[in-house]
Amino acid sequence: MNLSFFDQFMSPHLLGIPLILISLLFPALLLPSPRNRWVTNRISALQSWFIYTITKQLMTPLNKKGHKWALILSSLMIFLLSINLLGLLPYTFTPTTQLFMNLALAFPLWLATLLTGLRNQPSASLGHLLPEGTPTPLIPALIMIETTSLLIRPLALGVRLTANLTAGHLLIQLISTATAVLFSIMPAISILTACVLLLLTILEVAVAMIQAYVFVLLLSLYLQENI
Repeated sequence: MNLSFFDQFMSPHLLGIPLILISLLFPALLLPSPRNRWVTNRISALQSWFIYTITKQLMTPLNKKGHKWALILSSLMIFLLSINLLGLLPYTFTPTTQLFMNLALAFPLWLATLLTGLRNQPSASLGHLLPEGTPTPLIPALIMIETTSLLIRPLALGVRLTANLTAGHLLIQLISTATAVLFSIMPAISILTACVLLLLTILEVAVAMIQAYVFVLLLSLYLQENI
């Protein structure tokens, strides 16, 4: 029983082909194809408004130099949001519950922000490793602590996203299993757990959206430190 709860996090295969690739490409099929006109229908108008809102929220803490990253950050936000929400549907697979995928997204972008800072303002970037006014005996220890804190940022990004989504999926499966088992034994308790399951599902929709936003927002803040 314990193993079956975690079967949903295993990457599915068909004829030896990992279906995680299809899971990653499927959200792009849901977006309307571009047309010659600016706005063709309500879906395109809603899509344009949604992308504009996301881009505005992500670019607010950045200066003009950081606006060059608008396309990358907005695309990553929509990509993560689509995958997280689609993963809440029954009989689906959520790629963002895999730590290796989240690290593959977090590490290159974090490294790009770090290299951008080292290229454009090396003194200011290295200055973050040593706070101003630090006593001389504490300088080596603080440099080691700040360096460690800097290096674990991509790991923290990946683990945060993986842990939150994995915990939510496990809770939904546990409560849904309890609801099905109790239905024939104690119908009243089963109805109560079904209500809890509904509330938890609504909460998980919010968590899926918030975690996608937090992932990209932290990357934008790391970028702001280096530009």
